Amino acid sequence: MAEPKKKEHELIISSSPHVRSGESVSRIMWTVSLALLPAFAGSVYFFGVAALWVTALCIVSSMLSERLVQRMTGTGSSLSDGSAFLTGLLLGLNLPPSSPAYVPILGAFVAVAITKQLFGGLGFNIFNPALIGRAFVLITWPRAMTTWTSPQIGQLGLDRVDATTAATPLGLLKEDGLHELINVFGSMENVYRSLFFGNTGGSLGETSALLLLIGAALLMYKRYITWQIPVSFIGTVAVIAFIFGTNPETGGLALFGGDPLFHVLSGGLILGAFFMATDYVTVPSVRSGQIVFGVGCGLITMLIRLKGGFPEGVMFAILLMNCFTPIIDRSMRTKTFGFREPEKQAEPKPKEEKH
Repeated sequence: MAEPKKKEHELIISSSPHVRSGESVSRIMWTVSLALLPAFAGSVYFFGVAALWVTALCIVSSMLSERLVQRMTGTGSSLSDGSAFLTGLLLGLNLPPSSPAYVPILGAFVAVAITKQLFGGLGFNIFNPALIGRAFVLITWPRAMTTWTSPQIGQLGLDRVDATTAATPLGLLKEDGLHELINVFGSMENVYRSLFFGNTGGSLGETSALLLLIGAALLMYKRYITWQIPVSFIGTVAVIAFIFGTNPETGGLALFGGDPLFHVLSGGLILGAFFMATDYVTVPSVRSGQIVFGVGCGLITMLIRLKGGFPEGVMFAILLMNCFTPIIDRSMRTKTFGFREPEKQAEPKPKEEKH
């Protein structure tokens, strides 16, 4: 029996969204991981096998933690979507190359099993999982998380015991001042060159700004991220650094004489602004709200860098602003076209009782 032909103007009713793209969660997650590949390859080049070991432990532990929780809860496996792999990769890039094995393993467990899965899985976590994992290990093992090693360019870096310890540029500026920073690197030009191309101590993913920007350019090209958060985040840091930062000529704090370039290139700002503050789940969905989010991240980052006890504040800034994401979304949400608020009717006056 022949099937009835569809009418030419047949109306098909379906739920929103009505405009769909060919992108999927899995494709986005694996593309972001691909965008981080230059920074990861650079960390292996700068720090040797130690970087490969730390990152591999983070990735494997993240995937095992996710599968363990899913088996316990009876839910299906979601390892193929790449979110656990990406969380492990981001966590690894936020750790020092000299991290003991228990640091990446337990950090990944907290990031995935607690921060992500116990909140309901992908799309339900209110904090960035990788940053919560890093915050946990930083508070639990502060010495291991603040012991930095000098890059061993061109070497395998197998012997981590004999690796030379070195402070990060932000740590040098915070603890010893600008003169010591220049004394270590020779000149401010060498500082900028080392921060941009990569030849400094620090976490695995914050050594080379250039390699991170290459990956960020891919995400911008694919339109997986927009300019609102990175530009507002980095721009706020630059403005505050110029107004209140250290003057490279005098070595002291001078109003409207700071060094914005140093603060933009150093620390985890580039990694945080492009790859962590832009997380779809934990940031506002409204474009204007994303600018507010980025400005808030920049303000908190510079407050910690200039006045706080830690030399770096990107991690704390993003996590604190994650708390404000629901408020920002509710207060800055776009009004529905044609919608009008219902007029409030005046309450009837109470009748006067007759005596």
